[in-house]
Amino acid sequence: MNPNDNPKDSSITCGRRSFVRNVGMALAASGSVSLRSVAETETQPFGNGTRELIAYPQKRPLLRITSRPPHLETPFSVFNEGVITPNDAFFVRYHLANIPLSVDLTTYRLKVHGKVGTELSLSMAELRRMATPVEIVAVNQCSGNSRGFSNPRVFGSQLGNGSMGNARWVGVPLKTVLDKAGVLAGAKQVTFNGLDTPVLPSTSDFIKALDMHVALNPDVLLAWGMNGKDIPLLNGYPLKLIVPGYFGTYWVKHLSDITVIDEPFTGHDAWFMTTGYRLPDNDCGCVAPGSAPAKTTPILKFKVRSFVTSLANNAMVKVGHRTLVKGIAFDGGTGIKKVELSTDGGRNWQEAALGKNLGRYSFREWSMPLVPMERGPFALQVRATAASGETQPSEASWNPSGYARNVIESLHIVSA
Repeated sequence: MNPNDNPKDSSITCGRRSFVRNVGMALAASGSVSLRSVAETETQPFGNGTRELIAYPQKRPLLRITSRPPHLETPFSVFNEGVITPNDAFFVRYHLANIPLSVDLTTYRLKVHGKVGTELSLSMAELRRMATPVEIVAVNQCSGNSRGFSNPRVFGSQLGNGSMGNARWVGVPLKTVLDKAGVLAGAKQVTFNGLDTPVLPSTSDFIKALDMHVALNPDVLLAWGMNGKDIPLLNGYPLKLIVPGYFGTYWVKHLSDITVIDEPFTGHDAWFMTTGYRLPDNDCGCVAPGSAPAKTTPILKFKVRSFVTSLANNAMVKVGHRTLVKGIAFDGGTGIKKVELSTDGGRNWQEAALGKNLGRYSFREWSMPLVPMERGPFALQVRATAASGETQPSEASWNPSGYARNVIESLHIVSA
């Protein structure tokens, strides 16, 4: 488990001042109110996988992983509702326990400083007026999504497949802001910090860094909009860094500080770059199960993945009847070339029909009719191939953090 995680099981309060008037709850005089409702549960298909479904402000009941800081996972059934993940169902991941309970737009400022010609201190109104807003559809996926399936198991939050989501993000390119500030020659990286803070001085702040060529990619956004509304508080209001194709560790919430630096980011507050969120430094990002890598590198882009969303594990289908199987696929930004299904252990594959293309960073819907001709159990497998040629492996790789899982998914189905 990350030493900055706090798995203490306690209630969380979460209110919003100045921009949300009605979140369906009132804070008690003590400033604390239990968010626990009638406890419904959902069980993930791995050991110790039972999770309570808890409704936080602006959220439907989600799987609670930890309560302080809040860590909520999307029930997987949500992904069969549509290619866009609703705001109230979008997963939540924090690293530091001191999270903002409110943001006052009259005092909020985004600071841009460091190796720039002109330091900036921007209100949200100024940021919105800076350029014509840009929309991009992109998947945000937690680095540890699906970690609970690691074998042997690894430290960290034991996540199912729901720590991901796909949304329409609206904002201005980070490049526009950096160009206004005037990046000086010799700049190497840009660091990003938000309004959440550590409880103890010994804990590293959650600060992330991007190499300059990534920061200047016009697809990287400073976003205030999510699916046509303000970004929910628990997902980063009022401003969130959107880094399409990269794991969610770079998608800094409540963004308040951008610093341009002329050397690699190191030091006490660089723990989440120099020690945390790293993979074995080799082509597969993996090592032999149970071993430690000799060298590591920061985790960066997604690997190609695909899922069946219309059928759950152990689902029943009718012999001789047509069942439309549907799902989603995505990769790190080249787009999905094809999706295939197998019902015979991977010996033969049939190509599915791809749905509407919402952009190379988005979930891509797919569908294929299934007509089982024999009674009995079978494995339904799905694999995707990206436009880059990358495809999913038949066997899961392993790393000590359980990051970047993308093995071919397999469901146990019974035809009767």
